[in-house]
Formats: sequence, C-alpha cells, structure tokens
Amino acid sequence: MGAPMAGHLVKAGHAVTGYDLVDAAVERLAAQGGRAAESLAEAVTGAEVVITMLPADPHVRSVVLEEGGVLTHAAPGTLLIDMSSVTPGIALEIAAAAAPLDVRVLDAPVSGGEAGAVEAGLSIMVGGEAADFAAARPLFDRLGSTVVHVGPTGAGQTVKAANQLIVAVHLQALAEAVVFLRRAGVDLGSALDVLGGGLAGSTVLARKRAAMEHHDFRPGFRIDLHHKDMGNVTEAARALGVPLPLGALAAQLVASARANGDGGLDHAALLRGVERLAGG
Repeated sequence: MGAPMAGHLVKAGHAVTGYDLVDAAVERLAAQGGRAAESLAEAVTGAEVVITMLPADPHVRSVVLEEGGVLTHAAPGTLLIDMSSVTPGIALEIAAAAAPLDVRVLDAPVSGGEAGAVEAGLSIMVGGEAADFAAARPLFDRLGSTVVHVGPTGAGQTVKAANQLIVAVHLQALAEAVVFLRRAGVDLGSALDVLGGGLAGSTVLARKRAAMEHHDFRPGFRIDLHHKDMGNVTEAARALGVPLPLGALAAQLVASARANGDGGLDHAALLRGVERLAGG
C-alpha cells in the first residue's frame, strides 16, 4: 500500500524519498518521479516529514525505535507519521521515545486496502496533537477521502482496531450469506444486488462481492494481516476489560483460514472456510 501512496505524494508535487527492503518498491517510486534511497538513514536524514507503512508491531519497533532507526536520524522538529496498523501501545512507545528528541508523532492507520491506496480513497484515522494533525492534513488529503483526527496519541490505532473488528465480522457474515444463497439455488448476483440496496448493504459487500462470486482471492488485504489485526483488537479489548463475543469468534475463524493455508489470500477468502464447514 505504501507504494501507491508515495506515488500520490509525488504527483502532488512533494519531494519524496523512499526506502524499502524490496528493491521493486523503490524502483517503482523512482519511475514515478520520486527518489530511491539506498538506506533508511538516507531516506530519513533531512526529511521534514517521515512516513512509515509497515506490517506489524515488531517491524515498526525495529524501524523506528531501535538503534539506527528513524529516531536515530530524524532531526528535531521532524513530523513522524506511522501509517502502519499496530497496537495502540506501540504508538505510545514511539511518542514517548520521540518527545525528548523534539520529534512530533502521529499514528495514522488507514482502511480501504490496496484499492483504496491506488484510488487515493483511503479512510485515515489519526491520533496525536491537533496542531500536528493540521500540519499533516494536506498530505493526508492526497491519500484519502475520509480523514479524521480521532483523539490523542494511540487513538488512531484504537479506531483502526475497531475497524478491523467490524470488517472481519461483515466479511464472515457475507461469506455465510453467499454459501447459503448458493445452496438454496438463488441467483447469487441478483440476490447480492438487492441486499446491497437495502439495510444489509455495506462497503464490505460492495467491494468484496465480486471476489466471493468469482472465487478470485488475489490479495488486496491478506488474511495474514487481518489475523495480526484481530490479535491487536483482542489484546486491546482484554486490557480494557471489554468482552468481544463476535470479535473473538471472528478472530478464531480468521486464524482457522490461516491455519488451512489461506493466509496469503485476500480476506474475502473467509468464504473458503464457510465452504469447508458446509462440505464444499
């Protein structure tokens, strides 16, 4: 997702330097008019804004907090925006480590998947100081269609956890409805058309129906990543003492899909789990 996002910033006229362990990602940025860095230090040094987009807590901790990471090379006054989806605790760790260095921090995870990143239609939920959000707003507006400051540091990650909870439950319900409709012999396309126009309609149904109709599970957002996110939300809810009956079940079903070898598929492949339970 970071690659198309960086491309949008280049098109908006920003000087963007990118670094990634995957050479193809930085080559793509260079082809779009950005600059490919050969190291993290080269990418961060001298930057007014540093944006990280990484898979999970360990990667963010390593890239940002460890010796030689972002905070080692960021100058005082730098604005660090972590757009990864991680636990709220990581956002708080980063803010605590950055404050003595006079590095400003926002946690700004996104929703919308690869398609949203490509279309610059992401939903961006931002935690941190209001003044820092205001400074970053022109950048966010180039990346998303819904941009909201949701509260202090960590709030963005908390809202993202809630988002992933809702998406997982919606995906599972849609998968069960698809198997139910097919087994009943109803025309699936027509049924989903009418469901989408009523109270059952949702962004999940609109964006994921084609994948389920055609069994096309090329990854836009992999089950492996949703499994990580469900761990984030259940961990945060446990710390708050909040029960998540449906969330816990959804987390188990996502874990089951991963255990059955579907981790690299799009999360619409939760359909495969329902089909297995239904006997194919």
